[in-house]
Amino acid sequence: MAMRRCFSTSARVAGVRRPNWASEGSLLEIGTRSIFNEDHDMFRESVRRFFKEEIEPVQQDWDEVGHVPREIWLRAGEMGLLGVNCMDEDLGGICGDFKSSMVVMEEQCYIANSSIGWGLHSDIVIPYVSQYGTQDQREKFIPKMISGECITAIAMTEPGAGSDLQGMKTFAKRDGDDWIINGSKVFITNGWHADMVIVCAITDPTAKSAAKGISLFLIEDGMPGFNKGRKLNKIGLKGQDTAELFFDDLRVPTSAILGGEKGLNRGFGMLMHELPRERLLITAQACATMEYAFECTREYVKERKAFGKTLSKLQTIQHDLAAIKTDIAVARNFTDTSIQMYEDGILDYNTASMGKYWVTEKNNENVSKMLQMFGGWGYMWEYPIARMFADSRVYSIYGGSNEIMKELVARSIV
Repeated sequence: MAMRRCFSTSARVAGVRRPNWASEGSLLEIGTRSIFNEDHDMFRESVRRFFKEEIEPVQQDWDEVGHVPREIWLRAGEMGLLGVNCMDEDLGGICGDFKSSMVVMEEQCYIANSSIGWGLHSDIVIPYVSQYGTQDQREKFIPKMISGECITAIAMTEPGAGSDLQGMKTFAKRDGDDWIINGSKVFITNGWHADMVIVCAITDPTAKSAAKGISLFLIEDGMPGFNKGRKLNKIGLKGQDTAELFFDDLRVPTSAILGGEKGLNRGFGMLMHELPRERLLITAQACATMEYAFECTREYVKERKAFGKTLSKLQTIQHDLAAIKTDIAVARNFTDTSIQMYEDGILDYNTASMGKYWVTEKNNENVSKMLQMFGGWGYMWEYPIARMFADSRVYSIYGGSNEIMKELVARSIV
């Protein structure tokens, strides 16, 4: 539990000027970003050491088998890396601020690792249970989610409807005090390993809109009628288990609804309330990925020779890197501002959507440009740039596609 108490006073360095992030030798330099303080820096040093020493050497093994060993989840729980922002201290919550949770996510990106679904588990599922769950649900799941004993997922996307909740087909029919669920979900992160899945289902087919007829169910592995399909073979995220889930006359009690009876038909509101956080997480992933890709590329072009000189001496390379660094600087400033807005409780849907759209688009564009500088080696999986190119392409797809993000932003304009 060495990392559990690295955060104490959030204003510890208030008024202390920090070095300019964009002017430092490395974009990954600890202690240069103004939204963080000394406690965050200490925590980051420990987290970085953990990822470098215990995760980076073995992550390619996970790509080959398509999932992360359970032992890694338990180790993360032991180190205090799961549910960092969970405030349920009586249930094992770490009680760190949201920025501390961002530290874990960023450091995972700084070794080009996308295999471990801790972000979804810690920053999406745990908050749902913590904020909306009944006392019994919180007591049952949160301690084991924090310890890594209970791996979690959330299931919204369906084969025929994508993330369009209006077109969702998974249906729960009331039968006395129970509900019988039928349907299927796809592209579920942590789905193959999950011990508990939050499943989105229609509970009131007579509702005039999906917003008034959807509930979230806490479904546990092993329940009769709950079946896991194959691990999906993806372009990237090879070590992350992503699965299909099937529900065939799955019978659950009303107590399985998130929030119990009070949560009935309130699922849509719960989902909408958490969307800015989810989109900010993806924005932050994309920004951190660009930063690590930049440092890998900077190091490579300083060593690689072509036409008798290192690539870094070529003006075209210099100009491309200058443009990329400028994009990263703008993305970092927007992302850090959004993180602070979320911490202050003022991050709105529009800002979160703009960030998710623009930063992930810049990630796609710039990681591709940097891979090109590696030539043929950039296409080899042993190079982190190849992993980042393949893994980060999904940033503009999941969590609401970028086409949806533009539509949401446009609604606030016209």
